[in-house]
Amino acid sequence: MLRVKVESAKDLPKKTFGTPDPIVSVIFKGEKKKTKSIDSELNPVWNEVLEFDLKGAGLDSSSYIDVVVKDYETIGPHKFIGSTKIYLNDLASGQMKSLPSKNVPLDNESGQNIGATINMVIGYTPPGNAAPNPNEGDSTVDGGEEGDETVTDGGQSGSGGISSSGAQSANLRKRLNRANSRHRLVDKPQDFQIRVRIIEARQLSGNNIKPVVKVNVCGDTHRTRIKRGNNPFFDEMFFYNVHMLPSELFDKHISFRIYNSYSLRADSLMGEFKLDVGYVYDEPAHCVMRKWLLLNDPDDSSSGAKGYLKVSLFVVGTGDEPPAEKRESNSDEDDIESNLLLPAGVTMRWATLSLKVFRAEDVPQMDDAFTQSVKEFFGGEANKKNLVDPFLEASFAGKKLCTKIIEKNANPEWNQLLNLQVKFPSMCERVKLTVFDWDRMTGNDAIGTTYLNLAKIASSGGEIEEEHAGSVEIPSFEANTGNSEVGFLPVFGPCYVNLYGSPREFSGLPDPYEDLNHGKGEGVAYRGRVLVQLSTKLEGKADKTVDSIHSDDILVVQKYQRRRKYCLCAVFHSSTMIQEPGEPIQFEVSIGNYGNKLDSTCKPLASTTQYSCAVFDGNHYYYLPWADTKPVVVVISFWEDISHRLDSVNIILYITHRLQSNLEAFKIAILAKVSDNELVEVWLKLLSQLTEDLESYPMPELEGRPNLTSLDIQMKKLRDSSLTLIQAGARRMREEAREIRDTLSDIECWVDKLKMLAEESQNSIPDVIIWMMRGEKRVAYSRIPAHQILYSTYSEQACGQHCGKMQTVFLQYPMDKNKGQKVPAQVRVSMWLGLAAHEKKFNSFAEGTFTVFAELYENQAKVLGNWGTTGLVGRYKYSDVTGNLKLKKEYFMPPKGWEWEGEWYIDPEKALLTEADAGHTEFMDEVFQNETRFPGRDWKAAPEPYTDVNGEKNQYPGEFDCPPGWVWEDEWTVDENRAVDDLGWEYGVTIPPDDKPRSWVSTEKVYHIHRRRRLVRPRKRAAVPAGSAVERQTQGDPEGWEFSSLIGWKFHKKLRSSDMIRRRRYRRKMAPEDRLGASAIFKLEGAMGVDTDEKESDSKVDATKLFGANTPTVSCYFDSSHMYHLRVYVYQARNLASMDKDSFSDPYAHVSFLHLSKTTEKLKSTLNPTWDQTLIFNDVQIYGDPRNIANCPPDVVLEFKDSDQVGKDELLGRSVCAPMVKLNPGMDQTPRLLWCPIIHKGQKAGEALVAAELILKDKSGESDLPLVPPKRAENLYMVPQGIRPVVQLTAVEILAWGLRNMKPFQLASVSSPSLVVECGGQLVQSAVIKNMKKNPNFPSSVLFIKVLLPRDEMYTPPIVLKIIDHRPFGRKPVVGQCTITSLVDFRCDPYVITAEGAMSSKMALMASPTKHVSIHMGESRPLLEAKQEEKEKETVDWWSKFYASIGDQEKCGPYLKKGYDTLKVYDCELEDVPDFKGLTDFCCTFKLLRGKNENGDEDPSVVGELKGSFKVYPLPDDPGVAPPPRQFRELPDSGPQECMVRVYVVRAMDLQPKDNNGKCDPYIKMSLGKNKIDDRDNYLPNALSPVFGRMFEMTCFLPQDKDLKISVYDFDLLSRDEKVGETVIDLENRFLSRYNSYCGLPQTYCISGINKWRDQLKPSQLLENLARLKGVSKPRTEDNGTSLTFNGKQYTLAQFENNMEIHPHLGPARERLCLHVLRKQGLVPEHVETRTLYSSFQPNLSQGRLQVWVDVFPKSMGLPGPPFDITRRKPKKYILRAIIWNTADVTLDETSITGENMSDIYVKGWMPGMEEDKQKTDVHYRSLDGDGMFNWRFIFDFEYLPAEQLCLVSKKEHFWSLDKSEFRIPPKLIVQIWDNDKFSLDDYLGTVELDLRNLVAPAKSSEKCSLDMMEDLEIGAPQKRENAKSLFAQQAVRGWWPCSIEQDGNRVLGGKVEMTLEIVAETDADEKPAGKGRDEPNMNPKLDPPKRPDTSFFWFTNPCKTMKFIVWRRFKWLFIGLIILIIVVLFLAILLYSLPNYISMKIVKPFS
Repeated sequence: MLRVKVESAKDLPKKTFGTPDPIVSVIFKGEKKKTKSIDSELNPVWNEVLEFDLKGAGLDSSSYIDVVVKDYETIGPHKFIGSTKIYLNDLASGQMKSLPSKNVPLDNESGQNIGATINMVIGYTPPGNAAPNPNEGDSTVDGGEEGDETVTDGGQSGSGGISSSGAQSANLRKRLNRANSRHRLVDKPQDFQIRVRIIEARQLSGNNIKPVVKVNVCGDTHRTRIKRGNNPFFDEMFFYNVHMLPSELFDKHISFRIYNSYSLRADSLMGEFKLDVGYVYDEPAHCVMRKWLLLNDPDDSSSGAKGYLKVSLFVVGTGDEPPAEKRESNSDEDDIESNLLLPAGVTMRWATLSLKVFRAEDVPQMDDAFTQSVKEFFGGEANKKNLVDPFLEASFAGKKLCTKIIEKNANPEWNQLLNLQVKFPSMCERVKLTVFDWDRMTGNDAIGTTYLNLAKIASSGGEIEEEHAGSVEIPSFEANTGNSEVGFLPVFGPCYVNLYGSPREFSGLPDPYEDLNHGKGEGVAYRGRVLVQLSTKLEGKADKTVDSIHSDDILVVQKYQRRRKYCLCAVFHSSTMIQEPGEPIQFEVSIGNYGNKLDSTCKPLASTTQYSCAVFDGNHYYYLPWADTKPVVVVISFWEDISHRLDSVNIILYITHRLQSNLEAFKIAILAKVSDNELVEVWLKLLSQLTEDLESYPMPELEGRPNLTSLDIQMKKLRDSSLTLIQAGARRMREEAREIRDTLSDIECWVDKLKMLAEESQNSIPDVIIWMMRGEKRVAYSRIPAHQILYSTYSEQACGQHCGKMQTVFLQYPMDKNKGQKVPAQVRVSMWLGLAAHEKKFNSFAEGTFTVFAELYENQAKVLGNWGTTGLVGRYKYSDVTGNLKLKKEYFMPPKGWEWEGEWYIDPEKALLTEADAGHTEFMDEVFQNETRFPGRDWKAAPEPYTDVNGEKNQYPGEFDCPPGWVWEDEWTVDENRAVDDLGWEYGVTIPPDDKPRSWVSTEKVYHIHRRRRLVRPRKRAAVPAGSAVERQTQGDPEGWEFSSLIGWKFHKKLRSSDMIRRRRYRRKMAPEDRLGASAIFKLEGAMGVDTDEKESDSKVDATKLFGANTPTVSCYFDSSHMYHLRVYVYQARNLASMDKDSFSDPYAHVSFLHLSKTTEKLKSTLNPTWDQTLIFNDVQIYGDPRNIANCPPDVVLEFKDSDQVGKDELLGRSVCAPMVKLNPGMDQTPRLLWCPIIHKGQKAGEALVAAELILKDKSGESDLPLVPPKRAENLYMVPQGIRPVVQLTAVEILAWGLRNMKPFQLASVSSPSLVVECGGQLVQSAVIKNMKKNPNFPSSVLFIKVLLPRDEMYTPPIVLKIIDHRPFGRKPVVGQCTITSLVDFRCDPYVITAEGAMSSKMALMASPTKHVSIHMGESRPLLEAKQEEKEKETVDWWSKFYASIGDQEKCGPYLKKGYDTLKVYDCELEDVPDFKGLTDFCCTFKLLRGKNENGDEDPSVVGELKGSFKVYPLPDDPGVAPPPRQFRELPDSGPQECMVRVYVVRAMDLQPKDNNGKCDPYIKMSLGKNKIDDRDNYLPNALSPVFGRMFEMTCFLPQDKDLKISVYDFDLLSRDEKVGETVIDLENRFLSRYNSYCGLPQTYCISGINKWRDQLKPSQLLENLARLKGVSKPRTEDNGTSLTFNGKQYTLAQFENNMEIHPHLGPARERLCLHVLRKQGLVPEHVETRTLYSSFQPNLSQGRLQVWVDVFPKSMGLPGPPFDITRRKPKKYILRAIIWNTADVTLDETSITGENMSDIYVKGWMPGMEEDKQKTDVHYRSLDGDGMFNWRFIFDFEYLPAEQLCLVSKKEHFWSLDKSEFRIPPKLIVQIWDNDKFSLDDYLGTVELDLRNLVAPAKSSEKCSLDMMEDLEIGAPQKRENAKSLFAQQAVRGWWPCSIEQDGNRVLGGKVEMTLEIVAETDADEKPAGKGRDEPNMNPKLDPPKRPDTSFFWFTNPCKTMKFIVWRRFKWLFIGLIILIIVVLFLAILLYSLPNYISMKIVKPFS
């Protein structure tokens, strides 16, 4: 990406007439871009950025740009002014990232200089694949990660108006990564925390503003404190805690808005930015770190940036750890350009998503039919079909638009265009389309919802290039060559989108499945479809948001609506696993509306199976007894032909399917640890098959296909290029892969990619939905995507994977709350869907013979002992099976193309006859004896003496016959095992209108008038004699009648005395007239004939009655069946859920196969049962071709249950296993046991090790079946050899160290527990702990078991640990248990002696006889040294060491130069550092669990911990060979130890706020055993990242007090203090670990200074202990301790200390060398660890982090060294003295009465954060030239942390705040110039903001002072400026600075100010005193009153001066002129006055 910023030009030549209108063109490689023109200007300023997309190619060294300046002419060509050429070799070489070209001279055509210059800046971002510049670490700006993808300016539009250059969209970038990062999240509501840190803002627009930021997430709004100025610094953190579904959360927005709190509310919004939470979650580490957001005006799309806001965003999920933020040292080096959240190249552009909504169809009824019924009542025409008023709402990124409402129309045509204005690339994913039904009165109801996922209908092209560049993405859209452009903007259709939701049937009641219509959950029924088209236009704003579509477009879309006829056939082979019998069951198959039995708008079709009653399978479930006649449904439908889309999908799925099965085999091979050669074979097969598939099955061509849309063409490009890439990748992998196992992740990535490519968003054929119906009620459903069963003529691979093949479908309940805990039914069905044109192809898929019958029932009733039609109430003489529809034989007409074959004949329906004993082997006949009386009289037989349980009439006990094949077991007896009295009676009262009691009680009262008792008689199925046929005789009525006591479904075969109704079935066969083969059934359309004679032919019959009832019944008849023999091997299961209160379950497995089921034995109290059982199903009858069965065998379903004595057995989970089919019993394959996942409520709940084989039996006999497996007991077969795992004699050694934190069991504490270990059927028990309180360790620690374990790691059983408490009276309850599933970590080679065998150095030392250890720590030191140390403490403290260690050079001072130690700062808990193996090297901690998880969601509760370890190793099979040595020996003493513990709490980070102000007042609480420390007095007010700097010391006894709990609390004055979070440290592990974790090893051995040695033992003693522990000889030292031999290696001091600074604090050489050797041994170094705080309120979410470390010293070994001092640093007090000398060139803002421009200037100044200490100068009145003189001193006191370069401001936020809050604010000075007005508000003239750490150097004189001095600061230039200096280093500086003011969006000069800035430390202030203003002490320097011109005064208070200076000076000549004039006038007047007198005197001369 090349960016050219055209800034300005100077001194352009004038035109002959007037001034030019300059415009600049920049040309690069033939591409030309222009700026805007500027009217009449010789010094134009453009400040425009022109961008050139380099298409992924880098610059070469010869690249240049041409810059041409022309004079813009409206008509005719622009006139040339000048041009220049700029070479880009500096950018190309990577020396620079931007090239400032200042004052470049312009030449005329002949190359002569014209005297004008131009200023530009050229920036360049190299593409991701460009070679990095060797001179630089990393040349790509901003790394590849953020994706500097760029957008060219509106590229040429390709087909259908899609910009073929494509706009890069952040949300399209990494769909794969996104899918991966998100799919790990369980889709259930869970805790998330969103953290938003607002750091600072820059370049906000406006003058003298007070900005405040408001952040809104998920409906919560937080606001920052109000700041001042255009570059405010906030540094505030907000936390948002939510509990919701991840999918919902990721669609929510985070919105940032900046308001100006000064101005009126109307225009206070200055800018905003929005993004999705999901966008942040998909970034690496789920966070966006310190990025700049570009703020826009939300209303004005054309406006530019409104400023920048710097933020960090984190989304923390359950168990996530937020990464630490790196603070930069210098905020001004922050290059905004390269750190924008969307890099500048991908400027957010306004785009218009144009959604054309044409029409909808099949919208279901939504309104009540009441008005229609009234109309009908008055003879009007009712129209019930169109009871719906639909409109469509489209919403995207929070914007919603609706179409118009079309009333009373189920097929509305809207023809409207919705224009959604969005920012693109958008951070939002999906356009949501919802069709609503408008309601006048109530709220609108949703009809259905669908989503257009932009990620699936657009592409950045980035998906493709990921491969090209390896890990770096190519930053352009296009691939490198012309044709493979695959990026495109969102585009869709025209295409129908289908809506799914709740069932279509309308009822006036509230819909329980309403949520499905809003798109929540899987819709269970089709609810219509909408024809839409989407296109995207960049730039430009649409005139109207909603517009009508042009009629041409409506005509164009007609061709997309052409329908073709499709035929769907489904053959149901079996329906099993039905939970309970009940009403008869039928299945309905529908696609769209076609086939919907309850919808009257479609033609009736044979879309439902016949009704059948369920039969018991003899064990547990019920099934439908279809036997050899399988029901068939046929559905004809009409859809668009979109085969070209679905063919591609099916081919990709076919390739994916094969790749997945090979991948599965590869994974199993890795798990089973097969030899490398075998593994390579599996791997090569996988790769070769993949490349072969990709080559041989190309995507279908699109030429000439109907319904082509632009998205089809783009998707084809995308798919082709992606598949080619995968193919190339596979080839490359085959050649280059080194380690085969490492390729697994790449192959899995390919599978994900293929699945993504197979997603087709333009799928307009609705899913096929199978409904199971009981009676007329919908019960359960399954949705099958149409493409899976679609037939294609393109190729075999393009057919759906289940097309014409058998598939097993588990139905599910709508909106199942239990997530499939119960399966309503399992159906095996084969389905075929194809165009009617291809229907003949169906013949090759069809099995069996298809037959078609018409059927009707003849009904009769019994009246007065005679059968006839008189007593039929509500039934007709001839009707359908339901009895609701009147039929006649004469009215039946075969459908078109069919004819009758034969006459009507009687054919009883066997599947509907419900014999209660069907399928049972034992049965109980029952009858109730009834008696009645009047109250108080005797009991007499009732009118109906014998009834069934419902009170219906029944036979007398003597009339019951024993059916053939059964024998009675006993006589009739009274059933007394119920709530009855001792004679078996129960009593009741009848309440009218009932004639029988509703409820019964067991005690007789006077008012009871009815009683009954139950008589029962058991019978049993007789054994079938050998060799006799198994046929069940279908005895019954010879005339084919079936009987029932009442109208309903319950018919039976034999007449009983209570029967009142009978019926029989007539059938008549039909045959096709002219076609052969199964495809003839597709001609069956419409109903066959209904008796409508008594309703005249013109009256309308209720269509629902007509429909469905009388379609022909189609069946598929199989003439042959085969017998199979099934064996299911159930070996074991692991990790089952615990369902009982004793922490275990009593599991058994329930195995179902088709219509048979069996149960394994029940095992007691285990979660890891080993059944080792073979279940044999002897004769399984399956219809159909055995070869088809072999290809797609029925599944074996295993359901694991927990058996309960009381109550119902609970389901533990369900697993499915496909049997291996042997068509020839002699095949030598044996099935392999494999782990199958057990799924419960959609989650994994364990695994089962099972296998199954299905063997076809010969007709001849059973001779060649495999041998019967050995029996373990009667009818219990074991798993045979060859299938069961091979075992090996193995030793398991158990180190049982002790129990910790045991919670009470049944309210009593656990006092004397012991441990039971079970493994592979063997048990061993430990000794009992006598008293848990005194010593919780086991008395003898090592247990040993010999056990036969499988050799194959895949099969190893887990180790189960149970803790048993020995209680009084011999009770031994299990109080906790733990299962260790994998033994790999504990396997070892027994002959390798390891150091782990012995214990930690500390413990070994204690176990050895104690020597008297004397430690001389206080070596005496001369006084001088002690003084020196005091002095050093001022410059170097522990914090210097800490900051030096985390790389914060500025805060650590001179520490590193002195050569002192640093420490290791771990970013995690010490236990999580991989090198230290969790500090469990001595023993591990196992969590003990107990109890049932009540709510099902949470894990079982943890009730304690077991400390221990295991060693597992093989034993020799030969008993003569000596066993290997034992592993656990030389154990330390397990008694209690007294220890001293020091806890250093350094600081906390990102604490969760607890107060309303979004802050927290944290302090530390600690508990260790009985000791508690509460540091409440030292709480830190209003801090989220407080620096504690506290050390606590306590004593404890290990192991009783092993858990150190450190909590952070929030101080509250009035309410209870809240806990922020806590962390728990296991001190015992630190103490026992051999990594010396009790006290970290420093880098050097110091005997004084801040790093003084603090351990109890010296390094030499530690090294000796280590030697003894490792079993090596003692270390030997030579040469005065400068060389040492240890463990056979020679070490010298020189090799460690060669490059080290040697300082006076170091100890003796020998100890130093020992320490260096110790540090080589992998022990824990001196460190600070970062621990995450958790709270019980959000148990898995981080509540902040705490940096601490802990030292543990046993008291028995003497005193440790002195503790470190880590007290917080104190800030230094400084004084800033600013002397305002003069101002110049200040804007003259006022006009005086005398008309001259002037200003009354004064200067105001303050430091940000200390606004209350604002200071002003006096006023310089009446400045006429903008100069002002002040000589005025401002004095600001502030506290400064030199180490952190920030001011520490403590102030109360509000007057009601209790505490002062501490703020860290950069030290800045803001100086403003104002114009003083007495009677109105003062006018603001300009401001300058100076950062004292980084001061803009002032100009020496006012002439040189200009705004350019500050320019660099504004841009945030990346290069460090040489003239920037820190005032703290310079102490004082004097000069001129410019003040700016904003006018029309540009900054202009408002004045200049001359100042002296001086920083004085508080200590020096007394020596150099100075007063504010010109007050005393006026010195350093002394300020004289300014010599202002005499004109400077205030007119109101000085009238004389006003006269002198304003009036006289201005009007002097006027006054003089006036005076002269007056004199002249007076003279003339007097003259005129005296003249006549004079003349007359002259004439008369009286005195002469």
